Amino acid sequence: MAPMLIEDLFSLKGRTAIVVGGGGVLGGEMALGFAGAGADVVIADINEENAKQRAQAICRQGRKAVVCQADVTLKADLERVLEATLANFGTVDILLNAAGINSGTPFFEIEESEWGRILDVDLRSVFLACQVFGKAMVDGGKGGSIINISSASSDPPLSKVFTYSVAKGGVNQITKFLAREFAPHRVRVNAIQPGFFPAEQNRKLLTESRVASIIGHTPMGRFGESCELVGAAVFLASERASSFVTGSIVRVDGGFGAMTI
Repeated sequence: MAPMLIEDLFSLKGRTAIVVGGGGVLGGEMALGFAGAGADVVIADINEENAKQRAQAICRQGRKAVVCQADVTLKADLERVLEATLANFGTVDILLNAAGINSGTPFFEIEESEWGRILDVDLRSVFLACQVFGKAMVDGGKGGSIINISSASSDPPLSKVFTYSVAKGGVNQITKFLAREFAPHRVRVNAIQPGFFPAEQNRKLLTESRVASIIGHTPMGRFGESCELVGAAVFLASERASSFVTGSIVRVDGGFGAMTI
């Protein structure tokens, strides 16, 4: 293989990324990272205003961005996102599944409605997006990269977030199963497993004692910052840098997963 410049190795120029949940803090930051590496981006989010703000930031970087207001738990909405993507860019190369919600309801107090809503947003949306956009990648014949967002709570499960942990364990299984299924079509499927990145969905769970417990279990002794997920996302999205990487759960957790006692 001929020598390759680092900027070429990680370049996403000429590629189109769909970010499901791209209006959120973490998804939005990774969407900006894709744009910074040269990709055009489609932001799909139920919160249209947040999505528009992310799209404006991407456009300021000199890339194209399309906003699709969508309920990512509905297949019809995701199919509409696909149509808009193909109409604007003609291709789907990268999918990032970053939609997520959480709750700290004690187990015996969890209502069926809460259980269903968290599983819908955190797990069902991943299943549906992989069906809709994964099929477009497979049928397109050019390969692609699917990146799911797992969690430090996926294995072992964390206290206080029962349904969320169940959903993220399912995300890990979807990732590994589809990595096997899609590999013959050159579509890679991986997941990023963040540690603790405070955002609106989990800030209410961060009591003083819980913060102390988390930091005490994190060798780097601090929370993560959203920008620290960008490197892993761009790496997994790049068809050159991670061309032989599929079925992997990449930890970005400050060492949290390496701790025992």
